[in-house]
Amino acid sequence: MSFFVKKTMANKQIDMRKVKQIFKLYSQGVSKRQISSSLGLSRNTITKYIAFFQRYQFTSYEVSAMTLEELHKLFKSDQKPKSAQLLTLEKYFPYFDKELRKTGVTRQLLWQEYYARHPDGFKLSQFKYWYHQWTKEVSPVMHLTHKAGDKLFIDYTGKKLSIVDRHTGELQDLEVFVCVLGSSQYTYVEASPSQKKEDFIRSVENALWFYGGVPNALVPDNLKSAVTKGSRYEPKVNETFSDFAEYYETAVLPTRTYKPRDKAIVENAVRIIYTRVFAPLRHQTFHSVPEINKAILELLKTHNEMSVYINIILPHISI
Repeated sequence: MSFFVKKTMANKQIDMRKVKQIFKLYSQGVSKRQISSSLGLSRNTITKYIAFFQRYQFTSYEVSAMTLEELHKLFKSDQKPKSAQLLTLEKYFPYFDKELRKTGVTRQLLWQEYYARHPDGFKLSQFKYWYHQWTKEVSPVMHLTHKAGDKLFIDYTGKKLSIVDRHTGELQDLEVFVCVLGSSQYTYVEASPSQKKEDFIRSVENALWFYGGVPNALVPDNLKSAVTKGSRYEPKVNETFSDFAEYYETAVLPTRTYKPRDKAIVENAVRIIYTRVFAPLRHQTFHSVPEINKAILELLKTHNEMSVYINIILPHISI
């Protein structure tokens, strides 16, 4: 059922949805009393969840990016009392996360530094286990490991395609929407009249129908139709796009400004699309958006078959 036809739907995990709303509203400066009235929850409940997120020093950006399943696991794991030893170790995890991005830094090296300061702390195997648990549950948005169905990277090409008016011969430039799944590199391309919010969301929805499923997160570049305020740490997502993501039970995780690695996958896909879609269409004339999109889909079929072979089948073939 289309987002444009129906914007509400029954949800078995309504509690986790409200949890996300609590922190979103609180981060926007809404009082606990107003949140309580708006969501129909007691102020004690509101205070409890806000305190939980503050304890882990989550930003509103990180909370909005979490899936409902990740939130559920996070609260479930938090119900077990933690030892003083573990609480001490957890304080180092944000530091470890940054250090591991540096050349030559390993978990064993970080453990040696930690153990030198805390000789009564965890041994190496337990250290690795708890850090792994933290990366899965406490900081699910910090890592760019591309698992199947995890993230859908979204952007527009810099160059445009065009159609010709049958009656006047006038050229109309079209924006070209591109998205790609991080793991398989499976790509969707669509020409549309503009990058305006309505056209953008319609293209994203068409992509979900094309894939036949919904990823854990939508990762747009800082497009005006997706992000109203770009930021390295807490970009503000367009409210309509946020509602769209909530309807499809996914998260919006915009690429961070000045972080080219975040959008490398989709930028690479754009370069390939110039060769495999733009070039073959350069001598053809189209008179409508549906007509040119039909031709694009035919070329995409060949492109995606090649991508699946290279990224999924070939790595598992024994030589």
